[in-house]
Amino acid sequence: MFAKETYISRRARLKKDMGKGLLLFLGNGEAPMNYLDNTYTFRQDSSFLYFFGLSYASLAAVIDIDEDREIIFGNDLTIDDIVWQGTQPTLSEKSARVGVSDTLPMGSLAEYISRARAKGQKIHFLDPYRGEHKVWLHELLGLETAQISSSASVEFAKAIVAQRNHKTEEELASIEKAVDISTRMHLQAYRMVKPGMHEAEVAAAILKIANEAEDTMLSFPTIATTHGHVLHNHGFHHVAKEGDLFLVDAGAESPEHYAGDLSSTMPVGERFTQRQEQIYNIHLASFQAALDNLKIGVPFREAHLAAATAIVEGMKELGLMKGNARDAAEAGAYAIFFPCGLGHMMGLDVHDMENLGEQYVGYEEGNVKSKQFGFKSLRLARPLEPGFVFTVEPGIYFMPELIDKWHAEKQFTDFINYDRIEDWKGFTGLRNELDYVMTENGPRLLGTIKKPMTIEEVLDAKNRN
Repeated sequence: MFAKETYISRRARLKKDMGKGLLLFLGNGEAPMNYLDNTYTFRQDSSFLYFFGLSYASLAAVIDIDEDREIIFGNDLTIDDIVWQGTQPTLSEKSARVGVSDTLPMGSLAEYISRARAKGQKIHFLDPYRGEHKVWLHELLGLETAQISSSASVEFAKAIVAQRNHKTEEELASIEKAVDISTRMHLQAYRMVKPGMHEAEVAAAILKIANEAEDTMLSFPTIATTHGHVLHNHGFHHVAKEGDLFLVDAGAESPEHYAGDLSSTMPVGERFTQRQEQIYNIHLASFQAALDNLKIGVPFREAHLAAATAIVEGMKELGLMKGNARDAAEAGAYAIFFPCGLGHMMGLDVHDMENLGEQYVGYEEGNVKSKQFGFKSLRLARPLEPGFVFTVEPGIYFMPELIDKWHAEKQFTDFINYDRIEDWKGFTGLRNELDYVMTENGPRLLGTIKKPMTIEEVLDAKNRN
């Protein structure tokens, strides 16, 4: 948690930007796995955290601009709660820490909203991503489930995005904490991956490092796999073998709940095979091409296209693609090897504010997200501005099902040599990811600990004790 002045300032700007109305914030509650008392790890809603800073379950808040009131709603713990959960500060004590003096029991929220509606106040709420929040909004506002998303306040979402998209120095310091913990997680993987090791062993070691830091946790479910061609492979049931590649995509949250997000690829054995080196070096070239196109005012989409073009150029050298590389990239032929986007915004969410709408976060007004395969997964395309924090993560994947589908459909035959690709279908996939903040002087790499990137750095990291 930051100093209370941070949250007071954030709310003041939001009130100024919105001008009038009532802003409703629904905090998260505990989420049961399979029965009421067996819950998933609690994580507060990020917009609630940003403006009210309290990482406690079952809270709500309003910023009533018209009445000039800021209120946090919740209940103090009963003795039964304390027996099971331990002691907590009172609601008033919690709220005072973030500069809010007005508190009310949770049962008062419905009455407060009802009075506001009766006065004709505009109630602004965000499109919910949890089912219980849809029920809650139905009870508070009388909306049917099918009406809720269309009734959510776009103005409210855009005002939050405009503020959260630009990170302060205070936020950057917290993000760098998360990135450093994340880097230590990856360095541990480099050191321990070897033939005969279960993926689960690596995942467990990564989790241990994330949990050892004070008040930290994983920022998203870990990927630790020998099947790197599956982009989000969350299973850990494979055994690493000599000649395999091992892909790790993992990150930690700082104590203030800001995310780190890194990915790494390493050989299971002592060295890369010749083919692995070839693909890895193409990947490094694509990463550098992306970095060379990260500039203030230049759309991130250009960096994505530069990375895609570099991949096509590398694949042409291997005989897997043909034709003009830039044309192949702009047409979308590159996506047979690179079907995802280059990167995404990062902050309190690892994919920052994705729940508020990628269109608002990653795209400027009037630029509609593409529906084309490959480009449709590009979460960030807008011109870069100072204070943007984002990831850069080109990858190269050989997905047999995708190759077979496109081959059968005769897709992009002017650019793709399907007969040559056939011999590579078992390669799996690889990627690396780093986190950056955009500055007036260009992108600045976040974190104080270097993550291995080149082949030499990777092999050196594997050989460290």
